[in-house]
Amino acid sequence: MTEYGLADTATEYDLVVKNARVVTHDHDDARPADIAVSGGRIAAVAPGIAVEGARRVVDAGGRLAFPGVVDAHQHWGIYNPLAEDAATESRACAQGGVTSALTYMRTGRYYLNKGGPYADFLPEVLGVVAGRAHVDHGFHLAPISRGHIDEIPDLIERFGVTSFKVFMFYGSHGLHGRSADQNAFLMIPEDERYDYAHFEFVMRGVQAARERFPELADEISLSLHCETAEIMTAYTKLVEEAGELSGLAAYSASRPPHSEGLAVSIAAYLAHETGLPTINLLHLSSRKAVDAAVRMSRAFPHIDFRREVTVGHLLADITTAHGLGGKVNPPLRPRDDVEALWEYVLDGTVDWVVSDHACCREEAKFGEPKDDVFLARSGFGGAEYLLPGLITEGTRRGLPLGRIAALTSWNPARRYGLRTKGALAPGFDADIALVDPDRTWTVHAAESESTQEYTPFEGFELTAQVTDTFLRGHHILRAGKITGEPVGAYLHRPVGITTGW
Repeated sequence: MTEYGLADTATEYDLVVKNARVVTHDHDDARPADIAVSGGRIAAVAPGIAVEGARRVVDAGGRLAFPGVVDAHQHWGIYNPLAEDAATESRACAQGGVTSALTYMRTGRYYLNKGGPYADFLPEVLGVVAGRAHVDHGFHLAPISRGHIDEIPDLIERFGVTSFKVFMFYGSHGLHGRSADQNAFLMIPEDERYDYAHFEFVMRGVQAARERFPELADEISLSLHCETAEIMTAYTKLVEEAGELSGLAAYSASRPPHSEGLAVSIAAYLAHETGLPTINLLHLSSRKAVDAAVRMSRAFPHIDFRREVTVGHLLADITTAHGLGGKVNPPLRPRDDVEALWEYVLDGTVDWVVSDHACCREEAKFGEPKDDVFLARSGFGGAEYLLPGLITEGTRRGLPLGRIAALTSWNPARRYGLRTKGALAPGFDADIALVDPDRTWTVHAAESESTQEYTPFEGFELTAQVTDTFLRGHHILRAGKITGEPVGAYLHRPVGITTGW
C-alpha cells in the first residue's frame, strides 16, 4: 500500500516534512523518508523529495513520523459543556498526536441532558462543536429508546454516523453506581426498558441498516460496553458491607472481571442470533474479559469481533494510579490483569488502543467525603498520553512501531469508515504526529491542555513525546505548543479517498 521510491523532481508542494523516520502499519520498523503534502493530502512519501517551490519545509530531524492517531473512544461534553470540551479537550488531543477523535454521544442525563429523537439532538451537537475543535471529529451514537432504532438508517445516510453503542450495564445501574430510576436517567418513556431485549432490537436495527446499505456494510458496526448490571449491584453491596477494601481496589472488586466476561458472552450470542457480524467489544479491562472475547470468536467465527483496550488500563493499576481520579468504568484492575492485557496486545488479540478520554474536573469528580470511591464520578482524560504512553511501554516490551501505528491509527480507521485516515501514504489525509522517541519526561496534569486538574498518570515517567502534530497539513502542535485557530472538521462517514488502497 505504501509508496516508497526516489522523488528527484521539484514539485510545488504545500508542505514537505524532511528527514523523518516514517512508521506505517505494514512494516515493523520505521524507514527514512520525506513526506510531501498538497491540498491537505499526502502527495508522496519517499527519500530525497525536492523542496524547491515548496511553500513550507519542516525538518523532522530524524524524529518518528506516525500517522495521526485515530482515537476511537472519547467523551466530549459528558461532564463539561460540550462547546468547552470541544475546544479544550481537542487541544489535549493534539498534544498526544491525536488528529481524529470519535466521541460517544447519547441522549439522557449528562451530555446535553435531554431526550428525544436524534434528528433533533444530533444537529444541536454538530452546531455546538462546529468551528471549535482543533482536530477532526465524529460521533458514535447510542440508540437509547425504541424510536432511536428506527432512526439508524437516517443517521447513516443523512449524518454519516456509521457506528452505534449499547451500554449493557444501564439496565439497572447508573453511570457511577446503583440507580433506582433508569427511565429518568436515560430519559425514556415509562413503558420502555433498556434491557437485553432492547439490545437485541438495536442489533437487528443495525443489521437491517447494513443490508439496506450493502456498500457500507463493513463500516457499519455496533460497540458494546460489556458489564453486567446485576452482578455489579450485588458485588457493590458485598464490598461495601465487608468494609475491607477501599479506593480503586474496592471499586474493581465491586465490578468484578467475570461481570465483563458474562456480558461479552451475552453480547456475542445476541450478535449470533441477530446475524450482526460487526461487533466491537470496548475497553476490555481484564484477563477474564479478553478470554471471554476470544472464546466467543471461536464459538461464533462468522462474527467479526474487534477488541479494544484503553491506554489507562495498560499503564496504570489499582495501586500505581494516582488517587481516586483513576475511577473509571470498567475499573482499573490489579497488576495481573494489566500484564494479561499486554500479553493480548503483543500476540495480536487486541485490535486497537484508545484513551476513553472523559474530562472530569475535580469539583465534579469527587464527592463528600472525597476519599469515598463510590461517591466519585467515573472517567478521566488521557488522549494526550495515548501515543507517548503506548510507545514508552510498548517498545519496552518488544511491541514493534508498526504495530503501534496499526493499534492507534490504521485498525480503528478501517473499522469506522475513515477511509482517508490512518496511514502515511499518497492519497491519505496529511495527519502526522512527530515523536521524539528518546525524550524522557514526567507526566504532570498542570502541563496538559485539558481542563482536568489531575491525572491518574501523575508522576509517571514516559520516554517518548509528541513534539509536532499536523492535521491535513495544518501545523496544529509546534514544538509542544498549540498553534493557530481550530481547523478540525466533522467526519461524515464513510470519509472517501481519491486513490486506490
